[in-house]
Amino acid sequence: MKSTALTLLVSSLLSISSLYAQVLPSFGGSRAGTTGMQFLKIGVDARSSGLGGNFTALANDVSALYWNPAGIARIDSQRAHIQFGHTLYFADIGISYGGAVVRVGEAYWGLSILSLGSGDMDVTTEFQPFGTGETFQANNTAIGITYARALTDQFAFGVTGRWARESIAGINTNNAIFDFGFQYNVGLMNTRFAVTVQNFGVNVQPNGELQLLKLTGPTTTTNFEEISVPAMFRIGVALDPYVDEVNRITTTAQLNHPTDNNETFGIGAEYSWKNILYGRLGYEFGVDETGLPAFGVGLNAPRNFGYLRLDYGFNNKSRLGSVHRFTLGIGLF
Repeated sequence: MKSTALTLLVSSLLSISSLYAQVLPSFGGSRAGTTGMQFLKIGVDARSSGLGGNFTALANDVSALYWNPAGIARIDSQRAHIQFGHTLYFADIGISYGGAVVRVGEAYWGLSILSLGSGDMDVTTEFQPFGTGETFQANNTAIGITYARALTDQFAFGVTGRWARESIAGINTNNAIFDFGFQYNVGLMNTRFAVTVQNFGVNVQPNGELQLLKLTGPTTTTNFEEISVPAMFRIGVALDPYVDEVNRITTTAQLNHPTDNNETFGIGAEYSWKNILYGRLGYEFGVDETGLPAFGVGLNAPRNFGYLRLDYGFNNKSRLGSVHRFTLGIGLF
């Protein structure tokens, strides 16, 4: 079994190297504005938020459905896990997230739903910069199914298939995308190494009608260029430099390589007291918009039926403002 896991690990690395060349071409500069469906890049849960998004190697709860599908194979011993999250995002945008994981034999299956709503926004033009009296909305949705399995105590892999829909002002874009990931436990100080490829998909063409106001009068267009999804390649490592009967300190580092922006590097740390109370800090380097370090807190309450977990995460950008995330997790049986 160990030789099989090692073979799969090497094969995965070779496959990812090939994907790296195909999925992550070098366009130069920041490559901003070269993809659509930007909502797929927004983190969904409070725990990862408190770590600054540096969560690929650490993912071991329901939020792994977003960060690394292999992580659901490292979830707690309960058979069923449910998680709900809500994000108070910039510009009064709300993001809701729900996920569930069940263990069936040696396999783990997950279902995730993500919804972003902007509310009403004013339509403006060059001649009416304060609004025309009309409004529009952005409503985006992603639904995913995940399969994961731990082949050994050290090696786990996972894959997610998702349907994503972006709808802005009546212009709709639909796409089928995939996530791939694995986690490998090195053993020393519980060191975990992980790699993920997120949002792997093809170019698609939006559909719908859009009215444009030109000097010659209003015109309607139905022809739009194809857009791609914001693929992301992540490499992460996490370890526990200090553990005793009461305290545990976990540190993590992560390299992010998106197809539509600069590469970034982040670090994070999580402190656990008796696996009940948690404190988290994180920071990401290389981003265009800097701000305060991320931080978060968590509470894990064991119950007769399993557990209840409450988490809060805070992120800040100097010009855009602050983001607050809240997550409720439930373990059953």
